[in-house]
Amino acid sequence: MLSRVAASFYWLSRYIERSDGMLRMLKINYASSQDTVQEFTWEPVMRIFAGLDAGEAEKLDNDSRSVLKYMVTGKNNHNSILNIITLARENARGVQEHITKDLWQCLNEYYHTVKDPRLERALHREDPIGVLDVLIKQVMLYYGTVEITMERGEGRAFMNIGKYLERAIQSVDILDTKFSSISDNPDLLTDTTYWKHLLLSLGGYELYLKTYREGFEAENVLEQVVLNNDFPRSVIYSVNNIQRYFDRLKNDSNADDYREMSFQIGRLQSRIKYSSVKSIRQEGLHLFLTQIRSELYGVGNSLNQHYFANS
Repeated sequence: MLSRVAASFYWLSRYIERSDGMLRMLKINYASSQDTVQEFTWEPVMRIFAGLDAGEAEKLDNDSRSVLKYMVTGKNNHNSILNIITLARENARGVQEHITKDLWQCLNEYYHTVKDPRLERALHREDPIGVLDVLIKQVMLYYGTVEITMERGEGRAFMNIGKYLERAIQSVDILDTKFSSISDNPDLLTDTTYWKHLLLSLGGYELYLKTYREGFEAENVLEQVVLNNDFPRSVIYSVNNIQRYFDRLKNDSNADDYREMSFQIGRLQSRIKYSSVKSIRQEGLHLFLTQIRSELYGVGNSLNQHYFANS
């Protein structure tokens, strides 16, 4: 497969996965901003998904609808849903002959839904939860279309590597941000609502209730999001799938590149697999997550070097 085509598959999938994580986080945080009796801040969300520091976030006055407009339809926000779906569609256009007609139509519908001026007006005047749900359903339609229409070849392998790499980075960033906030406000450690919202934003609330009977505890949340093989958004689940789909790229023409990257991914996989909540605590959670994030970005950089060099 041409490196340009492989890169387009990879980035198409990363952008869609990023939009999914953003939409879910925005939905839960908007609901939280309406329910909380304490002062609410959008700063953690803005830091994770828009790269804004506290001062820049405050310029939006923590007004929920202004934040949603900036994050969903903001043309000046390079990481808004509008801009990343535009990039996803451009990548799909570049490989249109390699994807199914159904998938192209699905992406086109998602793009035009976000571009529709009525969506921005609805964010301003109507219930934003309903607007976000419409966009989340577009993502679910995309994933279902990929699953039932795309050929199980190299293209889909690159798509899944991109999806799970983006998902792992998001989970690490969210955990790091949420646990860092506890340093400034220790009362959050025993705040049931705080952990509930974190799990809801990752789609892990129901699994947590089934797995842990003793209530919401920080160590159990950490275990589920990092180490639980049955949680689709855990770091270990994502890394296992990166390894799984990377294995499908092995062939005689790229043996050296494959061997180098396989070792890199396997090392990261073992680093997480043979960790425990206790060992992570002893090492320091922030240091552990920082190193995992660095290694995930290293995998992305290696893919660019060895597989997308001419893209």
